[in-house]
Formats: sequence, structure tokens, C-alpha cells
Amino acid sequence: MDALTRMRCFIQVVDSQGFSAAARDMGRSKALVSKYIGELEDELGVRLLNRTTRQVSLTEVGEAYYREASEILQRIDDLQDSIQSSHQAVKGRLKVSAPRSMGDGLLNRAMMEFLVAYPDVVLDLRLEDRFVDLVEEGFDVAIRVTDMEDSSLIARKIAPFQTVVCATPEVIEKYGIPRVPADLSGRPCIIDTNYRFKQNWNFVEDNARVSVTVRGPVEVNSASAGRDAAFCHLGFLRTPQVFVFGDIQAGRLIPVLDEFEPDNSGIYAVYPHRRHLTGKVRAFVDYLATWFADKKRSGENCPL
Repeated sequence: MDALTRMRCFIQVVDSQGFSAAARDMGRSKALVSKYIGELEDELGVRLLNRTTRQVSLTEVGEAYYREASEILQRIDDLQDSIQSSHQAVKGRLKVSAPRSMGDGLLNRAMMEFLVAYPDVVLDLRLEDRFVDLVEEGFDVAIRVTDMEDSSLIARKIAPFQTVVCATPEVIEKYGIPRVPADLSGRPCIIDTNYRFKQNWNFVEDNARVSVTVRGPVEVNSASAGRDAAFCHLGFLRTPQVFVFGDIQAGRLIPVLDEFEPDNSGIYAVYPHRRHLTGKVRAFVDYLATWFADKKRSGENCPL
């Protein structure tokens, strides 16, 4: 049994003025309380309490120990309360990683509105199209667009997410509309290497997952660069729908193969630890999940 537990037990016996009362107050047996006190006295090599059949009283050294132990335990309790309060408070620096293509769109707006709601938070936002090492690089949370398959990461889905294959009207006119995923293998494609499967594009056909190996004149690691390549008529682009939503609505890009897109992808908030999650991270993730849900319910121009 640790020294702090024995110390707390001793303080309780003195405050409760007896072993039986202390046992009731602590929710422990009288025998166990007596055992703790005996172990404490044996460890210190002194008698702290005078025991009679009717009462207990402090010895001289017991009085000194009681005063010092009370102050020590109070300081420990105050420190714990302070740490817990700071840990749960929604304040301080929040280091977040997010894909550039998402950060330049809806996600950026959601995060800025979070800062309005929580003015004591300082957001350190890193927009980059790569998977960061949260622990190694000191991130509190990362926003990732994925299906989270076979992942050991602790994650919460904050919004549904769709990808889309699209091309300019000029590309559609030149190469025709692909009717099934396999048709893409004979057409030029713009490859975003940020995708886990890169040149292997996965679809769902006849309730089964199918993979199509695509090729094209350009490989990029940026959704923005992929969109630029699409507007230069370099081929069919697979990209987050949210990033080209306005272009599709305006007719600048034509979506194809929508019925073959998987529906299990999502926008996830990923963080290193589930236990003792800080107040700022918990509030941030909760806010994003609520924000996207509200946008979808309201029918706002939100491609989720």
C-alpha cells in the first residue's frame, strides 16, 4: 500500500475521532483501517496514536505528523484540482493538422467559427497534404479524409465524405463518358498521390469492391494542383467532392461513375489518446461534428 493512502487513512482516523467512524467515512473495514495505521507506524518507527477501548488520541509525535501530513495532502489535492481544471478548460494552444484542400474550403470556415466560440484557444493550424505523425510532431489532433480501414488510430467521424470522378466537357467530348469503372483504364487520368492507393482507384460494383489501375500524364500531391490539371483538360480527376462542388454545379466539371463511389469514407478527427482527453481537443472535435451536422440538416450549400 502506498504511503499517501496510509497518510490519508491516518488523517481520517484523527478527523473522525476513531477507527470505526473512519472506516465508515472511508467505506472500508475497521480491520483494514487498523492495518493501514499499523503499517504507517511501523514504517516511521514511532507510535502516532494512543489507543484505548473508547477512544484514540494523538501522541506528541503524532500531533506533529498530523499537522505536516495535513498540509502535504492539501497541497497535493490543490495541485490535482488545478491540473484537472486546466486540463478540462477550453483554452491554450491547439495544434491541428488538416489537408490543404479541406482547409481551404468548408473545414477552414468551421475551424474559424470554433475560435469565435472559444476565444481562449489559440489555433496553430498546419495545412498540408500528408499524414503527419501526431505524437512525433506534437499535434493535438489531425483531420483526415479516409475510410479508416485497418487503423489503430483513435478517431471520431465528424462528417460523411464523398469523392468524385470528374472531367471537363472537353475531355468528356474527346474520350467519351466511362460507363463502368474499368473504362477508366483506357482513358487519361490525373493521379493524386495523397490517396493511399494512388494509381489503383477503388469502386463498388455489384456490391463488391473493384480496383482499377489508372494512368495519365500527371501525378500531383495536391487536390488544388489536380483541379488545375483537370481544367487544362489533362484527363479524369478523382478528388474530394467538396473541393469541386461549385465547379460541378456550374458545369465546368462533369461528374461520372457516381453510382460506383464507395460510401464508407468520412472526415475523421484523429488524436493520440482517448483517456484524459484535454478540454480543448474534446471541445474542438465536438464542435466540428455539430457544425457539419447542422450544415447538412439545414440544407445549406454543403456537399456532404
